[in-house]
Amino acid sequence: MFITATASSVVGLAASEGAKMPLIPHIPELIFGLVMFGILYAVVAKKVVPNLEKAYAERTAAIEGGMKQAEEAQAAAAAAKEQYEAQLAEARAEAARIREDARAQGAEIVAEMRGQAQAEASRITESAHKQIEADRQQASHSLRADVGRLSTDLASRIVGESLHDEARQKGIIDRFLAELEAGDIRPEKVGADAPAGQDA
Repeated sequence: MFITATASSVVGLAASEGAKMPLIPHIPELIFGLVMFGILYAVVAKKVVPNLEKAYAERTAAIEGGMKQAEEAQAAAAAAKEQYEAQLAEARAEAARIREDARAQGAEIVAEMRGQAQAEASRITESAHKQIEADRQQASHSLRADVGRLSTDLASRIVGESLHDEARQKGIIDRFLAELEAGDIRPEKVGADAPAGQDA
């Protein structure tokens, strides 16, 4: 409608002005140009613009889909990061617990070994005491026997008769050692240091 009004106004202007406006084209050329422009406009409006709009819509959808996928990927990455951090924290806690368990077990082992060492040392000390006591008793018996034998031999030489009768010897030795242990026998000075009136 706009084209028709423009064409009629141009034709009216050309008719009135005639030869005064040399730039105005001929009417058939103008009509042909306007018709071609209308056809071109219709083709562009019906074929090109819908395709462009369709391509624009697809591109918009692709961009929005890409953004949505990027957001989903980012959310998935954040979730994976949180899961990794949780697993890392759990692994650290597990490692700390294992270290504490190992430290406690080490302390228990050290305490147990110390107790075993003390028990072994006590056993060895007690065994050594028992052995020393047994050796002391054996030495005491051996010494008593040696002292008894020597004193019997000495007494036999002094008295001039044999004191080697076993029962007699045992009685004399036991009596002598008992008096010696009780403190009833005191050593006496013999020889030049003896008091007057005593035999040397």
